[in-house]
Amino acid sequence: MLTREDLESDLLRMEDLEAEELEEGMYLVRDRTGGPPIVINHSPPLLLLRMKVMDLPEASPADAELFRTLLELNAADVVHGAYGLEERELILSDTLELETLDFHELQASIESIQLAAAGHMERIRALVGAGAGSGGVR
Repeated sequence: MLTREDLESDLLRMEDLEAEELEEGMYLVRDRTGGPPIVINHSPPLLLLRMKVMDLPEASPADAELFRTLLELNAADVVHGAYGLEERELILSDTLELETLDFHELQASIESIQLAAAGHMERIRALVGAGAGSGGVR
């Protein structure tokens, strides 16, 4: 089982990341290139990863197209994790089992979330902007 100490060691091994422990077992992980941070929570028997991609504007008729696109991206293009909504926040999250988790799977999950956010942002912003009138993404 991946312990909290193992997780800290693995995060240190990832040279392109900076990790800060916010509280016991909860880490804020930042990509040195400036992408959105990922919150990683060591909560046995699971490891929870979560990235806030953006705040969404108030509900609009364009939401249906946005939600359809997010579901399509989940099915076809997000290797680890999935897009989800929490209130009006768009998030990318993944849940991993600590029992069998190793360095490479953790690294793959983090990189998948980072790549999805970076690779899909323009498309998502265009859909959000189309339904937001002149306000666009906040």
